[in-house]
Amino acid sequence: MKFSVRSAVFPASALFLALAAAPGAQKAGLPVLLTSCGQSPGPVRIQVFLKKLQLDHVYNPQATAKDLAARKAAGAPFKSVIIVTGASLKGMGAAGVSINDEIARAKDLIAEAKKQGMAVIAAHIEGMARRAQGAEPGDNSDELSIDAVCPFATLLLIRKDGNEDGRFSAISKAHNIPMIEFEKNLELEQVLSGLFAK
Repeated sequence: MKFSVRSAVFPASALFLALAAAPGAQKAGLPVLLTSCGQSPGPVRIQVFLKKLQLDHVYNPQATAKDLAARKAAGAPFKSVIIVTGASLKGMGAAGVSINDEIARAKDLIAEAKKQGMAVIAAHIEGMARRAQGAEPGDNSDELSIDAVCPFATLLLIRKDGNEDGRFSAISKAHNIPMIEFEKNLELEQVLSGLFAK
């Protein structure tokens, strides 16, 4: 099984070493906060593997900057945050939030995470189905979610078929952000294992 970091391809066993050598790379530490920007089901898929790997994490789909500050004040700060991009109108409706609410929350969350020196991992794991190309006519909430998070991350974690148009490659290059691409969600287990290697 192979993954790519930027334009180079590495065996899974060398994933963490490759990431560490990438320009602008930042080691991801535990515990990790898992959340979303857009209330899509993507974070639940990542949580399956975090649980399987027994990686210390908290899943809060509506986590805020105050949650990060409270953990730090309590002496148990998060070391990383994973923000899964891609919007679900159904999910946002159930949560009683709009895409503008999600963007504002993500912006504040990222600012606090960076203030605390945390790794900010932007993940897009649902392919083109969770991109504007697969949305209802006139709905660009997926792309707004991506724009709110990905250019400000310290690492991009992207399923390859969601990058068919080079959207994430362009963000990676423009902002000098390391990017890990993987083929299938089943590969997330090895990706996360390598990323959070102790």
